[in-house]
Amino acid sequence: MRVNSYILFIISSSTFSFLNVSSFVALPRNHCNQAFLSTEERNYVDRLLVTSSSETDDAIQINPLVANVKISKTVEVFSLVKEMEAAGDKVTSLCVGEPDFPPPQAVLDAIVRAVQDGKTRYTGVTGTVELRRAISADLEKRKGVFYPPENIVVGNGAKQCVYQGVLATCGPGDEVIIPAPYWPSYPEMVALAGATPVIVNTRKEDGYLLTAEALRGALTDKTRLLIFCNPSNPTGGVHSKERLDELSSVLQDFQKVVILADEIYERLVYEGTCEAVASLPEMYNRTMTVNGFSKSHAMTGMRLGYLAAPPKLSKACTTIQSQLTSCAGSISQAAGVAALTEVGEEEMIANVDIMREKRDFVISELKKMPNVSLECKPSGAFYVLPDVSAYYDGDDARLCIDLLKEKKLALVPGSSFGSPGTIRISYATSMEELGVAMNKLKEFLEAQITS
Repeated sequence: MRVNSYILFIISSSTFSFLNVSSFVALPRNHCNQAFLSTEERNYVDRLLVTSSSETDDAIQINPLVANVKISKTVEVFSLVKEMEAAGDKVTSLCVGEPDFPPPQAVLDAIVRAVQDGKTRYTGVTGTVELRRAISADLEKRKGVFYPPENIVVGNGAKQCVYQGVLATCGPGDEVIIPAPYWPSYPEMVALAGATPVIVNTRKEDGYLLTAEALRGALTDKTRLLIFCNPSNPTGGVHSKERLDELSSVLQDFQKVVILADEIYERLVYEGTCEAVASLPEMYNRTMTVNGFSKSHAMTGMRLGYLAAPPKLSKACTTIQSQLTSCAGSISQAAGVAALTEVGEEEMIANVDIMREKRDFVISELKKMPNVSLECKPSGAFYVLPDVSAYYDGDDARLCIDLLKEKKLALVPGSSFGSPGTIRISYATSMEELGVAMNKLKEFLEAQITS
């Protein structure tokens, strides 16, 4: 029977939701009016059937580039959690990288002022001059790199900026180096550009940090871009200044390679420092620096990020953005100005201290769990990537599915980050929630040993 001949749904008391999960009821079309369905549910099913025409589906052709792109596992798991919660389930979720604290009060006040002052209209494609000047001053003061405001492109989140950086530099026949573990969107963005992602595996013994030897072994005449996330999502690893110098030395032999430096987590570093790639010798003119406000200032829903780059690259990204989305939200931009000019360093440091405490708690709890290993303590971002390959024969996806079903604990399988046999834990939540989550994970793993 054809897939679209089935209605998949879960019934929970008087509520129901349509999900693609393992615990579902599958009913053929001719059984949709079973007596156990309420009138409301039968009407919903009838309306759904009207909207799903197999003839229309067969006639529509999807671009092969899109057809081969995978849906983000993080987004997929998060959506499933929300569906479960809507159905009445209490789920503990550590799957999304979103700080649990609110944006700074100065940011919230700026939003109110922007609305009251009528700053609700389009801005220039690359963002307001005020915000770009603030970004320029912040990068020069904190990171030691100067980008003129006209070389800064403000976008709807750092994610858009990363994608535009890929589109501006890569196409069919080009190769893009992506160290693994990686943010799952990187290889899919490269595929959407028609280029080829080249995954370079790192070792857990090295803290999942890219080495000069591994980088040199992956570079070819076809390499056009290196996507470099520092601090790392999903590992929390931070490349030291010495390690960055080693990588820079290798790249001097490959002058055509552009570096997309995703530094969205650079304000969340617990030991040492996180140097800007563009600050390294001879790297400025070939580096696109991406950053934003979601992680540092808890402004995730405001969708505000930026790309700073030399003129040729920033202009290319401006052209792309002008045809995709135009400007970022004007109110979000006003909030961004406040974030950079009105939020004190003491407040930012206090947030880092809170995150460090959470990281240390999670690591201490993981050490108590049987057959779980974490070779190196992460020193940045708000993730840990423990090795759980001793369970489920290394099938991290099945482990996460059963964990969600049995313990209502949502984690993301490491295989979606290019690291099979691991799980990604985001500790960007309350200490109370972390305590509940660690107890659930410990109980679940211990039960696997005794079963």
